[in-house]
Amino acid sequence: MTRLGSLIEELDVEVGENAGLDTSVTGFAIDNRKVAPGTVFGAFQGLRVNGEDYIPDAVKAGAVAVVASPQAKVEGAIHIAHPNPRRLFALLAARYFAPFPDVTVAVTGTNGKTSTVELARQLWRMLGHKSASIGTLGVTTSVDQVSTGLTTPDIVTFLSNMSGLKREGITHAAFEASSHGLAQYRTEGLPVMAGAFTNLSRDHLDYHGDMDSYFEAKMRLFDEIVASDGAAVVWADDLWSDKVIERVTKRGLRLLSVGVKGQALRLANRTPTQLGQTMDVEADGKAYKVNLPLIGAYQAANALTAAGLVIATGGDTGKVLELLSRVQPVRGRLERAVISRAGAPVYVDYAHTPDGLRAAMEALRPHTRGRLIALFGAGGDRDAGKRPQMGKVATELADHVIVTDDNPRSEDPSAIRAAVMAGAPGAEEIGGRRAAIAAAIAQAGSDDIVLLAGKGHEQGQIIGDRVLPFDDVAVARECAG
Repeated sequence: MTRLGSLIEELDVEVGENAGLDTSVTGFAIDNRKVAPGTVFGAFQGLRVNGEDYIPDAVKAGAVAVVASPQAKVEGAIHIAHPNPRRLFALLAARYFAPFPDVTVAVTGTNGKTSTVELARQLWRMLGHKSASIGTLGVTTSVDQVSTGLTTPDIVTFLSNMSGLKREGITHAAFEASSHGLAQYRTEGLPVMAGAFTNLSRDHLDYHGDMDSYFEAKMRLFDEIVASDGAAVVWADDLWSDKVIERVTKRGLRLLSVGVKGQALRLANRTPTQLGQTMDVEADGKAYKVNLPLIGAYQAANALTAAGLVIATGGDTGKVLELLSRVQPVRGRLERAVISRAGAPVYVDYAHTPDGLRAAMEALRPHTRGRLIALFGAGGDRDAGKRPQMGKVATELADHVIVTDDNPRSEDPSAIRAAVMAGAPGAEEIGGRRAAIAAAIAQAGSDDIVLLAGKGHEQGQIIGDRVLPFDDVAVARECAG
């Protein structure tokens, strides 16, 4: 049985007199509808909702304590006050849910997080460890996959999942640390042995406002989350990499830089092959040849970053690089869905930013003998400024572009398409995604390649407040049949 007093011990918090620190705690919640007798409730100010408005409902449902700002009004439960209640709530919840897997690492960046954590999981598994990854694809182990629907789930779900993995015997876990998750303290409390940075490009500016604020949100991983005696794996070839390395060095973390400019894993050469690529990698004064069964420069970056994390947490360099030849493709990341009747391969990718689109198309270009046909849209209720930029990148790099719907959410789909088309002169516009996919495949000849970008692994399309079943891979197979 967990006592409230044991959770707040040695923490700088304010509690009322006669607080009842012997009170039993049965769980944690940030949604008042999930409160049961004995719950500690977290009440925070959000962008659209103020959790403090739900304090009376939580107390009525049985909350024994409420973590909130000192100004919050709490009656009928213990008020645990702190100027940063989100972070305090996370620390208390971590104490409640502990223990966690012995080795935990986190990956941040705009693109590549999902692939990197999943590849790290695969490498650990091949080394004999019981491993798992948490992120956009859900909770993935060697035998199970559970969808969470968010890159970084809420703190209670996250810590509960991590605790559950420990109980299942998982010893090594990698998770995605999104900018939202870092800014909202959704990845706190558990020991993180190493963190990785993939890249930074325009995304989520509707939330962060500008690139510098976006960068600062990412840097919390290295400034505060990774253990003080931990390591940082940094992809060295991004425009923001030097700034990341500066922060890592200032914190005193052990640095493993990877990439063409990398010191720990230097990518000396990369040669595309029919179904993947060959990488010449220099590490510890030795040269290694890696046959990576994934196509594209960004897949090479993700693979080397994942390898860096595994090495940073005890993996033998030579063995880890050797195992890269056995990794499997990640769902919705340049996943070959089908080959059309005409002989054109159709790839599905999650690319939903200008840089993501560029990386996917540059990955496919060396394999394209004829035309590269790119289909994509832009999500509604998200950063509108990137829409014409996505159109511009697509028309520059693809031979034919089809602009369609992604997840319009509450916005008018035609208005979203118009914003994309403004940056995509000569592109073809087809509103319905299924019809657009059918058209793209029908237009492709045997020497062409089709890229369906934006939704990747997603199993639904969000229109208004409804999620309609839609899987790019399944639809592509139907249209190509």
